[in-house]
Amino acid sequence: MTVQVLYKNKAKSSNSGVIALFTEDKFEIKNTKVFLSNSQILYVEKILKNKKNIKENIISLNINEKTTLVLISIKKDLKGFDVENLGAEFYNFIKKNSFKDVSIVTSTLKTKPGKDFIGRFMHGLKLKSYEFNIYKSKKTKNIITISLIGKQTSLFLKNKLKFKALEEGTFYTRDLVSEPGNILHPDEYAKRLLKLKKYGLKVNVYNEKKMKKLGMNALLGVGQGSIRGSYLVTIEWKGSKSKSKPLGFVGKGVCFDTGGISLKPARFMEDMTYDMAGSAVVVGLMKNFAIRKAKINAVGVVGLVENMPGGNAQRPGDIVKSYSGKTIEVLNTDAEGRLVLADALTFTEKKYKPQLMVDLATLTGAIIVCLGSEYAGLFSNNDKLSKQIFDAGEKVDEKVWRLPLHKNYDKLMNSKNADMQNINYVGGAGSTTAAQFLQRFIINKTPWAHLDIAGMAFSKYAGALNSGGATGYGVRLLNQFVEDNYE
Repeated sequence: MTVQVLYKNKAKSSNSGVIALFTEDKFEIKNTKVFLSNSQILYVEKILKNKKNIKENIISLNINEKTTLVLISIKKDLKGFDVENLGAEFYNFIKKNSFKDVSIVTSTLKTKPGKDFIGRFMHGLKLKSYEFNIYKSKKTKNIITISLIGKQTSLFLKNKLKFKALEEGTFYTRDLVSEPGNILHPDEYAKRLLKLKKYGLKVNVYNEKKMKKLGMNALLGVGQGSIRGSYLVTIEWKGSKSKSKPLGFVGKGVCFDTGGISLKPARFMEDMTYDMAGSAVVVGLMKNFAIRKAKINAVGVVGLVENMPGGNAQRPGDIVKSYSGKTIEVLNTDAEGRLVLADALTFTEKKYKPQLMVDLATLTGAIIVCLGSEYAGLFSNNDKLSKQIFDAGEKVDEKVWRLPLHKNYDKLMNSKNADMQNINYVGGAGSTTAAQFLQRFIINKTPWAHLDIAGMAFSKYAGALNSGGATGYGVRLLNQFVEDNYE
């Protein structure tokens, strides 16, 4: 469904079409006098009196043969994400009722000016409207036209580009995650990232030859069973005039994960197209920075591979030497994301010397057992960085929960034959030991946070701001984190 937004200072008539008005809590319509006549207000009040104990936030009623009135009740003390969720709820309402042309009268809104209610409301509506249907053979062009009637506030105009950038970044992430593995394999993914140059981003692609020369054998080992290439792609944004060190964002891009020789069960393996969601968040975030001209220096680094059980595939028991120089015994080829991230993290730290690094990955099923689909797991070597990310998550309702790292977990990852092994065979603490593994590749004690988003990147059911499928979780979280602390 495509949403088209028009901006009008005044409505042509109050007596035709679908018209949405904001009311006070529990549908108190005192503030609608700017639009409704006294007789219409009396009529609406009479209907509302008969509708006792209304539980919904949005209702509709016909005030004459030509006009449907939609009333949106605004509760007191709404947080920013509550407003966005209300916008998403409004989208569901108009879609359910098959309204194609809706006028929203913003002058009936009585809220504190600092909240940018309309901007957030429309942001939530647009995020909810996303659909991925490019492979449907029968395409129907369903367009919902929404006219915003009333004066646009200076805050609304100021935030317009910000919300547009966030929407485009989030949608790009969702698009990438939604693509099937036969379309978005590493070769195609790398090509698409090169197209981001048109936004002013600097994109470099390291192919297998370049990575072999650099010694990225941990990353390369994951992809060696596939007929597709493996790549490390860097995306740079320089939005600050100062020569400040960049913020580093690193993403796992396993375009399809069969588990390799340690083959996954067939059931639900089709979902492994989203094992590149961490990389997609990094890409969407960087696109967002470029569109809104973020006043920061940032670099996104993604490792792109396909984990297949081919004749040349990595075997359980193989030992590889990582970019850091540390050796890894690969006991399970399905613990592959940490191998990709190991080289990507050390490379990012060594080449760019960032202020901080945040990596994102659909890394472990254990994090879903632990936190379900409500929180991403947060692991970090830095309390300040952890709090900044946690606070940003609370603001945008993309929540994180910090879990422990401790040197005592290291013994679970130590190997008799190499510097470390890639899984914990003792059992337990699956997400923590994976994060503990990654921490070994932060060589220079750079402030670092690892977000395990396995439970958040993809949803079988609709969430507050998505309609099921790829969620785009992480783009808005990390954008808020940057806005609050580094701009």
